[in-house]
Amino acid sequence: MNNPTILEDLSKFLPNSLIKVNEPLKKYTFTKTGGKADFYLSPTSYTEVQKIVEYAYLNQIPLTFLGNGSNIIIRDGGIRGIVISLLQFNQIHVRDGCITCGSGAAIIDVSRRARDHHLTGLEFACGIPGSVGGAVYMNAGAYGGEVKDCIDYIKAIDDTGKLYTIQSDELELGYRTSIVQRQHLVVLEATFKLQPGDIKTIQATMDDLTQRRQDKQPLEYPSCGSVFQRPPNHFAGKLIQDADLQGHRIGGVEVSTKHAGFIVNVDNGTATDYEMIIEHVQKVVKEKFDVELKREVRIIGEPTDQLTN
Repeated sequence: MNNPTILEDLSKFLPNSLIKVNEPLKKYTFTKTGGKADFYLSPTSYTEVQKIVEYAYLNQIPLTFLGNGSNIIIRDGGIRGIVISLLQFNQIHVRDGCITCGSGAAIIDVSRRARDHHLTGLEFACGIPGSVGGAVYMNAGAYGGEVKDCIDYIKAIDDTGKLYTIQSDELELGYRTSIVQRQHLVVLEATFKLQPGDIKTIQATMDDLTQRRQDKQPLEYPSCGSVFQRPPNHFAGKLIQDADLQGHRIGGVEVSTKHAGFIVNVDNGTATDYEMIIEHVQKVVKEKFDVELKREVRIIGEPTDQLTN
């Protein structure tokens, strides 16, 4: 979809330096996989985002938003239409016990800023590699805490570019789900409401969680984090381990020998490798234990490269 008319139109909303054509998306994902985007845009204001969204909506151009790519697999065929990066919306402001941050800010950085201001409630996020937008989208959580516990409100847009302010009790946050996800909204900004705390206690908690993460997770390899949701009355990693799938490899991707809930890119793996091994794990666990593993990681894009250069 490398239409010169689209490029000309986009140049009316953004400087050419913020528009990339046929941009390899593997540069922006934690798995280091993924094909190209027809158009990859890096707007610097909410107004620019709204104009692009409205333009895409009126012209029926496919539109995809990307945060920091930590919990996503982009297929090897890339993404048609327009991809909007939200990484540049990474501001973090603290005031009166609240932290307001752009959706592109790393949730880890937000947890550290909370600590620096003696605020407690975000310690659980000190090891979550995602962006704020992604964390709200899936109600991210770890070690007994989740976004639901401390979110105050968000600003988000719909597929026409209309801006909404949504309070915490309207977000319908559940296990790895939210109204943002179900209504296909895009988070631009979030505010967390925290409590005063002792910085030494906060730091001790964060140190403990960081150490536990380093001990248990295969951080030395590219991955998309925890691949599967926790099935009722089970743990995904334990089921995969008991199915003797640790170390199973397809192409350059394998089930981690350190933590069975992770699938790591050990040797220039592709998104196709990831999809195949995920499906294999789901099949084997279903056959052995009659448990369906649902993906936590999102898979988007085209299965084969359809770009015309």
